[in-house]
Amino acid sequence: MWYQYPAAFLSGGFLTNFVPHFVHGTSGNKFPSPFSNPSGIGLSSARVNVIWALINLFAGYLLFCAAPIDNNHPLMLASFFAGIAALALFCSNHFPKKHKE
Repeated sequence: MWYQYPAAFLSGGFLTNFVPHFVHGTSGNKFPSPFSNPSGIGLSSARVNVIWALINLFAGYLLFCAAPIDNNHPLMLASFFAGIAALALFCSNHFPKKHKE
């Protein structure tokens, strides 16, 4: 089904977004989140980042389950990895702009 390809792409993105928020949050560090001021640039508390990470993990898992992402579906797998690459490249460009405390 056509909708499984965007689900695979978004799954990769959500699961990639899980990583920095979870690592910073569980380390007790502040990090930008959609709930910071300004959104995505200011720093949110560690607790907010852990909660945001878990939301991303849950959304990524649901989307992963909606798409048959495995070696038997190479285009689906490519869509999944494209989502990972897209968000990773976006983050590498965006997060250097975060506020320092």
